[in-house]
Amino acid sequence: MATTTTSRPGRLLIVLGVVLVLLFGIMALTTTWKPKLGLDLRGGTTITLTAKSLAGGGAVTPEQLGEAKNIISQRVNGAGVGEAEIATSGSNHITVAVPGASQDSLVKQVGQTALLYFRVVYDAQAGTPVPATPPSPTPSTKPSTTPKPSAKPSTTAKPPTPTATPNGRAWSSALAEADPTPTPSAKPSTPATPAATPPATPPATTPSAPPANSGDPLAYQPDAATQAAFAAYTCDKPAPPDEPNKPLISCDRDKATKYLLGPAILLGTDLSDATAGIPQGGFQWQVNLKFTGEGGDKFLKATTAIAQRGQGQNLFAIVLDGETISTPSVSAPIPGGEAQITGSFTEAEARDLSNVLKYGALPVSFDISEVSTISPQLGGDQLSAGVTAGLIGLVLVVIFSFLYYRGLGLVVVASLGAAAALTYASVVLLGKTMGFTLTLAGIAGLIVAIGITADSFVIYFERLRDEVREGRSLRSSVETGWARAKHTIIAADSISLLAAVVLYILAVGSVKGFAFTLGLTTLIDLVIVFIFTKPLVTLLARTDFFGHGHKLSGLDPEHLGVERLPGQMKPAARPAAKSRSTRKPVGGEV
Repeated sequence: MATTTTSRPGRLLIVLGVVLVLLFGIMALTTTWKPKLGLDLRGGTTITLTAKSLAGGGAVTPEQLGEAKNIISQRVNGAGVGEAEIATSGSNHITVAVPGASQDSLVKQVGQTALLYFRVVYDAQAGTPVPATPPSPTPSTKPSTTPKPSAKPSTTAKPPTPTATPNGRAWSSALAEADPTPTPSAKPSTPATPAATPPATPPATTPSAPPANSGDPLAYQPDAATQAAFAAYTCDKPAPPDEPNKPLISCDRDKATKYLLGPAILLGTDLSDATAGIPQGGFQWQVNLKFTGEGGDKFLKATTAIAQRGQGQNLFAIVLDGETISTPSVSAPIPGGEAQITGSFTEAEARDLSNVLKYGALPVSFDISEVSTISPQLGGDQLSAGVTAGLIGLVLVVIFSFLYYRGLGLVVVASLGAAAALTYASVVLLGKTMGFTLTLAGIAGLIVAIGITADSFVIYFERLRDEVREGRSLRSSVETGWARAKHTIIAADSISLLAAVVLYILAVGSVKGFAFTLGLTTLIDLVIVFIFTKPLVTLLARTDFFGHGHKLSGLDPEHLGVERLPGQMKPAARPAAKSRSTRKPVGGEV
């Protein structure tokens, strides 16, 4: 029984086919078909941060600036952003460039100092004063000159119900929602006593820093001056300084509700970890908090005291950089040192908050000096220009190959196609797994790679043609020509690869993208030449079209400049010449 075996060139081509099928299969399974684009191609935001002078007028040290840069880098990269460029500039500047990020979200993420405090809620009111509605006049035939007195002055109305802010409510196994209609008083922990009716117009007092806490923050009680400052404060005014040992007047992020808060009962340094996720069986994103050992003890003591304050008054606030992000209620002590912030978080909001809390506070405060945004339209125009340049270069290479090498141009086209497929799959999957993003400089590296790949073909084809001219058969020339050409190809690609590595190590910014793609495509060129181009030429040399030097094959004698291909017979003599040599003379035999 006859058996068939696949030749070694055929096996190499099969290996490459299997690799390409696997790569594109992974792309299909992960539904990832497009590479990640950099800031200059898909748009994004660049922010320049300027460090403020330290308290007491001290200058910011390089160590503090470097630490701030590392924290900002962890925050941004922790959110899954690829090729974010974060660099220090001068003695007090940090530049952050993030592709695809909106201006507001990036400013919030990198600019937060992450001063996190847990505070007791003593009062909550509307963030902006609600204009009083004038009483409706009583219809009558005669206008009344004496207005009816209202039943109760507007200043004695109860404050709005303190509820969780839109960004969420903190929970754990012992946290429970507050009653939907709690009505905390101005002094929720003191017995209610008759009080004189306050004047109709509150005194115009300027919010000032409340008095420092002199003891246990859980035993703090707001005094009259603090309450007056709270009543006069509106959320459209500058926020008071957030100092942990003093009470705080804070607003939520929507500026809809203001809170009178006590001194900090826990600090951000009492947290050991913060993660974002969806709980098992749940549907909403939440931020999971884990306290240190000492922080867990403080949290248990605080929740024990807050739970005893009674329904509607058992609230505490989670305050980040002076803003109240959540106001959970406590119905029982919470042991274990763990809690959750849950509510109407989106995935991006939950991840941003957890990253800010996890990586800690910046060592110095920053001002936003400059914010610039590159529109996706501009990036799309640049991408189109880069792709067009690449296609023009590819078309010129293909035209040259067919004009000069004729049938061998098919090998060039097939090899470039295989290299393009392998390169595209690599770029897409590297973006998915490692966060690699393709920039305009990276596209330049891909265009340069077309020339590098074509150069490998030229070296091999010219060596093959030289071997044929020296008298070897085509099949022999394919092997001997490759044995000599591959050393030149390896040497040339090694120089390009070395240049790419050195450039990647020493360069900064987008130049790294150029170096990376140049190195990647150089490696792919070696793979394609060894396991695709050479095996394909070997198989084509066994065909009649190339093996017998067809006029369009590029290996015909006339194109090579030889009388005949080695191994072929000389052309037959012309019949006319032969008839002259055998013609008998006229007149008979001699």
